[in-house]
Amino acid sequence: MTTEKKASDKWRAATRSVRGGTARSGFNETSEAIFMNSGYVYDTAAEAEASFDGTGPERFVYSRFANPTVGMFEERLAMLEGAAYCRATASGMSAVWNALIACTKAGGRVVGSRALFGSCEFILTTLLPRFGVETELVDGTDHAAWEKALSKPTDAVFMETPSNPTLEVIDIAFVADLAHKAGAKVVVDNVFATPILQKPMELGADIVVYSATKHIDGQGRCLGGAILFNDKEWHDNHLTTFLRHTGPSMSPFNAWVLLKGLETLSLRIDQHICNAMDLAQFLSEQPQVSRVIYPGLKSHPQHELAMKQMSGRGGGLIAVELAGGKAAAFSLMDNLQIIDISNNLGDAKSLVTHPWTTTHQRVPAEDKITMGITEGMLRLSVGLEDIDDLKEDLYAALRV
Repeated sequence: MTTEKKASDKWRAATRSVRGGTARSGFNETSEAIFMNSGYVYDTAAEAEASFDGTGPERFVYSRFANPTVGMFEERLAMLEGAAYCRATASGMSAVWNALIACTKAGGRVVGSRALFGSCEFILTTLLPRFGVETELVDGTDHAAWEKALSKPTDAVFMETPSNPTLEVIDIAFVADLAHKAGAKVVVDNVFATPILQKPMELGADIVVYSATKHIDGQGRCLGGAILFNDKEWHDNHLTTFLRHTGPSMSPFNAWVLLKGLETLSLRIDQHICNAMDLAQFLSEQPQVSRVIYPGLKSHPQHELAMKQMSGRGGGLIAVELAGGKAAAFSLMDNLQIIDISNNLGDAKSLVTHPWTTTHQRVPAEDKITMGITEGMLRLSVGLEDIDDLKEDLYAALRV
């Protein structure tokens, strides 16, 4: 769905999060309607023909292609991101896959940052090569490595910043400049930063992808993904082809849930950050903790870049390394009373996972080490609970 120039273009982010894209039915409901139908009817056979051959007025023809509730979610997120287009998908990984495959083809080339979520790493190292696409992973913080990798023609560049789970921060503007000279589209997974903290397209990215399952929903209720961009030609002639014929459609009900999530996204992100910063400082003082990785801390290797790219704030995720390795990590998780063990993130509830054995379990051990993941590392998604309760929970669990 594409946004049009109108009075709402002057709205600020909080207003866009609550009201963007709202299209009321004839019943004039306050909350957005859920259109759970799969198909749509036509008054005449000629109208149906015109709808399919493109000669008739634009309208909904099948919910695999477009749906009113999904369309409202797409328009609201596009307004919040500052993008011309948004296409919703069934999950975040569907968004990543479709964005990348629509940028390349057999004989093409994709370069990615090495620090990636396990499934994203699988797409670049296993799936794309099966389709005849050359892929290369580089240290995302190494400018010389990017310069070397992008010294030859490339179709797409893919990066997570901050990365999952090591919170590595990449200079988007620097990489985008090199990528465009190599003929590549730049795809940024902006899940950890959210559209509240970071606007990759303002830094030169061409495409932004989200797992809306995370902060956009924010309450662990449903799956969803999104692809945002400004290029109409790419949308019409590449992305739409894949979406229409492979069918990674978002459920209208999920779109409605995600619309509700967007209404409170800014407020929740503010509290996530407030709690995360406090908790990162607290964990840094604990003797059982050998390292805390959080972009908001001055100890983070790319702290200054993070503050520049992420609106001066560190986000709601923390990576923690325990001196006792896997045994210490498991002991801490097993003795938590408030924080839940879960591989999800961006939830109102604080969640902790052990990347070595969960999200990155299938990544070879040597690759995990190269990515910065250790057996003693935990990824903590800081929720909205009282900060003192979280501190007391972690303090007690660390001392068992």
